[in-house]
Amino acid sequence: MESLNRLRIVMINTSDSGNIGAAARAMKTMGVSDLCLVAPKEYPTAKATARATGAADLLHRATVVDTLEQAIGDCQLVFGTSARMRTIPWPLMTPREAAQVVMNEPQGADIAIVFGREDAGLTNEELRRCHYHISIPGNEAYSVLNIAAAVQVICYEMRMNALASKESEQDGAAAPMMPLEFREWDEPLVTSEDMERFMKHFEETLLDIGFYDPNNPKQLITRARRLFMRTRMDRLEMNLMRGVLSTVQKRVKKEP
Repeated sequence: MESLNRLRIVMINTSDSGNIGAAARAMKTMGVSDLCLVAPKEYPTAKATARATGAADLLHRATVVDTLEQAIGDCQLVFGTSARMRTIPWPLMTPREAAQVVMNEPQGADIAIVFGREDAGLTNEELRRCHYHISIPGNEAYSVLNIAAAVQVICYEMRMNALASKESEQDGAAAPMMPLEFREWDEPLVTSEDMERFMKHFEETLLDIGFYDPNNPKQLITRARRLFMRTRMDRLEMNLMRGVLSTVQKRVKKEP
């Protein structure tokens, strides 16, 4: 199924290689095959292979990179699996709601689901790199999930939504849609890498016009990032915005 083939599971600084193997097994049972490891503490290991069981082939194809930027740079949509923002709230959804969003992405869009460290999850900076956060609504008295179990739950919801969409298409019924729908969008949505370049340009422009004081930021850039991430700009929209920023910079600097 195309919607599952474009999913990338990203695991950051995983300390127990057994969890990597178990996550690979969870992915394969749900038909998800793209695993990316960001600076794992131990990998590859015999322990990881043993925990992967019949998914050793998926495990051994995993991509290993040094940074989150390398893992998600080419993705148009990024989910972070944590609700632990310590500063300002971010758009939050359940795995089932996230699966609906994935089904509404345009063809060719790459999607990453990012999982943090076993003991500390994702940092605030990593969470800010994500369009949406996913929270699994577990028992309020004890809602801590093993990372491989979390991978299993989210991949299961992705698979169930893909199967439901396929059945709807075969029956001639419309697939369930979220309020924001990008399937028939006229331009490609920007990648995570493009968004980071834009945010850097935006911050530089605010500095140039004296609107932003880095010594007293007051969450300005974080709130601006939340706004732009929620907007989901396409390529032409971002080019337009960067053109405006460049013009402002030239006027301020009195360049020709």
